[in-house]
Amino acid sequence: MHSRPAPAPATAPRGGRQLRLVPELLKGNRFSVGAAVALALVGTVATLALPLLIKRLVETLATGGSLTGLLALMVPLALGSALAAAASGYLLARAGERLVLRLRSRVMEHTLRLPLSVVRAAGPGDLVARVTSDAMLLRSVIDMGVVQLPVAVITALGTLVMMALLDWVLVLLTLAAFTVVGAVIWVLMRRVRRGYEAIQATTGALAQRFTATLAALATVKSCRAELRAAQRLSEDAGRITASTLGAARLQSLLIPVMVLGQEAALAAVVIGGGSRITDGDLTLADFIAYILYLLQLVTPITVLVTGVSRLQTGLAARTRFEELLAIDPEPDAAPAPTAVPGTAPLTHAVAFTGVDFAHPGGPDVLRSVSFRAPARGLTAIVGASGAGKSTALQLIERFAAPRAGTVEVLGRPVERWPLGELRGRIAYVDQACTLIEGTVRENLLLGSGGRGADAELQRVLAAVGLDEDVARLPEGVDTLLGRATDLSGGQRQRIALARALLSDADLVLLDEPTSQLDGLNELRLRNVVDALAENRAVLVVAHRLSTVQRAAHVIMMDAGRVEDAGSHEELLERSPAYRELVESQQNRRPVPVS
Repeated sequence: MHSRPAPAPATAPRGGRQLRLVPELLKGNRFSVGAAVALALVGTVATLALPLLIKRLVETLATGGSLTGLLALMVPLALGSALAAAASGYLLARAGERLVLRLRSRVMEHTLRLPLSVVRAAGPGDLVARVTSDAMLLRSVIDMGVVQLPVAVITALGTLVMMALLDWVLVLLTLAAFTVVGAVIWVLMRRVRRGYEAIQATTGALAQRFTATLAALATVKSCRAELRAAQRLSEDAGRITASTLGAARLQSLLIPVMVLGQEAALAAVVIGGGSRITDGDLTLADFIAYILYLLQLVTPITVLVTGVSRLQTGLAARTRFEELLAIDPEPDAAPAPTAVPGTAPLTHAVAFTGVDFAHPGGPDVLRSVSFRAPARGLTAIVGASGAGKSTALQLIERFAAPRAGTVEVLGRPVERWPLGELRGRIAYVDQACTLIEGTVRENLLLGSGGRGADAELQRVLAAVGLDEDVARLPEGVDTLLGRATDLSGGQRQRIALARALLSDADLVLLDEPTSQLDGLNELRLRNVVDALAENRAVLVVAHRLSTVQRAAHVIMMDAGRVEDAGSHEELLERSPAYRELVESQQNRRPVPVS
């Protein structure tokens, strides 16, 4: 249940994989974003006009003039400014949600195309956190960076311009106070962003550990380890809390620092303004308008300070997305062949020649492995656990690449196959007989684009002895599997085998297909495998003697090497290691050598 953070890419994200948020936001949303910007600017203009109207109001009061016209202008202007801001916020939120939807879809599709080793190293919990919580945090970049922060800058600059038109000396006093405060806030912002990057990394680690714990919940309960597992989860949660508190301490200083700057500026303006009124350089109406602009300046500056803080979290999330998108997916295209393939019929479906393989940072798994599997019939790979049998199947599927040597499938090196075409020619049933969370029908048709007649589904279910079991499910083949309704290990194994039956693949790979089957269903499986092997190649990792005895060709592996290959009878005669393996399957009764 240990979790590791996703590995960072070896290089910085290339240009094509950077998240250029503004162009992405504008896709299909140009009108909405344009309208949001226009409405925000309309609100800004109205906000900048109000202090000038109040100045006129003070001057009118001083001269005893009528206020009706000014009030008739000010009230609708204030209401219009509020409505424009509300409409701008909604339009931008709608465009932002559409962007997040596209981004989530893009990242999920990209993740499914990554090499298995990368996904396993990152951990599903961390990847899920990127698609869920990180995507929500990325909305901060849209909400603040596209409209609110630019409009706040425009409003602040416009306000300063209006203040300078009223009295440039007071503007210098105001800027002096805010410059010192701005430098302090800038330093705090840089540290806040680093803090939020740490928060998102630790959140991903917690999500990974919790996901792994839930997947192993039956084991946790059977070992009475709920408390220990909960304690480890709490430790991860504690690291999130520590990171969050660190960022919160810094962020809590932002508003007080800003308020301090505002108070210093206000004090300087009151003192300086009073002096200039006394000297006759500033009228009372202008001073009141200036004070209103100074108070109004607080709003865009607050938006800038809090917005930049929120922007840090969004930019940290964007960095995590860019790291993920920068990892190369499995290459789907193959290079052009160096020679035109021959037209002679295939003699071997699979050929390994001097293949070495090791997981990154781990010991050798395969060492100079060479073997051939005929183009038709059943080939069994046998050997003790850890011999490298399942790894060989993974190399055939190109889930991993050999460190040395050549793996050929259907007469062509695997790297010369377009990945989609290669896997389209292979039906693969993994050791866990994995099913997706979906209906029985969706699981059966997973490799066929989701199309298949009910009669054909019933035929393959009957072939693996599952037709009656599926008929008893609440919705038959349309019953959702994986939550309230699930299947036993043996039933899941047979669903996976039925899926292979539906395939028209030239090569069928079965990784220990009988591990969870009883005697009756093992007999059914042997019949299914015999039917498959009549007109295609079937390569099976086998432990049970019944499967091995029916194979036309047997490959004996031990400690990552091929010890011998031949028929069952030939290996019994010449291979002591094979005889020992067979005897272990027969409760160590001596096996006669024929």
